[in-house]
Amino acid sequence: MSTFQTSDGLTLYFEDAGEGLPLLCLPGLTRTTRDFQYVTPHLPPCRLIKMDYRGRGQSQWDPTWQTYSLPVEIRDVMELMDHLSLASVAILGTSRGGLNAMGLAAAAPERVLGAALNDVGPELDADGLAGIMAYLGRRPAARTHAEAAAALPHVLKGFRDVPPERWLHEARTHFVETENGLDITYDPRLRDAVEAGGAVPDLWPFFDALAGKPLALIRGAGSDLLRAETARKMQDRRPDMVYAEVPGRGHVPFLDEPAVVNAIRTWMGMLT
Repeated sequence: MSTFQTSDGLTLYFEDAGEGLPLLCLPGLTRTTRDFQYVTPHLPPCRLIKMDYRGRGQSQWDPTWQTYSLPVEIRDVMELMDHLSLASVAILGTSRGGLNAMGLAAAAPERVLGAALNDVGPELDADGLAGIMAYLGRRPAARTHAEAAAALPHVLKGFRDVPPERWLHEARTHFVETENGLDITYDPRLRDAVEAGGAVPDLWPFFDALAGKPLALIRGAGSDLLRAETARKMQDRRPDMVYAEVPGRGHVPFLDEPAVVNAIRTWMGMLT
């Protein structure tokens, strides 16, 4: 198990395998390194690095939950890079991970080779944010993985034609089965941190910080967080951006859909 210690004393978990282009995978708000289990077999040879944010997965929870914020997470990313002696990385970011990628590009542009954003952009739709807050920090009502797998197609908007075995895999990925039912894989006080964060600032300057760097955008056609209009604005600003819209997917695509794999491989080819 690979870990490093942050400047404020937390022990964070990461994975580091392979050689070549350093590709750092940053997960969604409540997710972990397992966010990227489906895409990993489809990636070209690279140095693949994944991390669990503080308070998630195998990383340590912070008694001071106020540190569950984008600025601190960006600092953690830079400290992981320093720990690995990496001057710069390419970033594949799912949702929150994409926000962290844009934030890092704004704070330290020399440390970002390029970014692939999975279903996130500089405008976050209110419906999608409300949907996240409906479950954030709360244990699921389902008591078993099987029950959760049966519920997920009805809870997650925009998904079609997902086989039952994938939903079961998702349930096992994101929930822990205990004697008292299912539990989440992160500190429930993450909800307090998000609520304390207030309104979302103007993120367009963060997106523009990626100017001149290879960029890709993946959007679930049924996403309620990244609207089609926002994706079009992003394309207008970056006509060179690799773009894949995935039918039958909401927030977020699994990343092993053929169009997504092709987009990520094309983007990675621009980095070498």
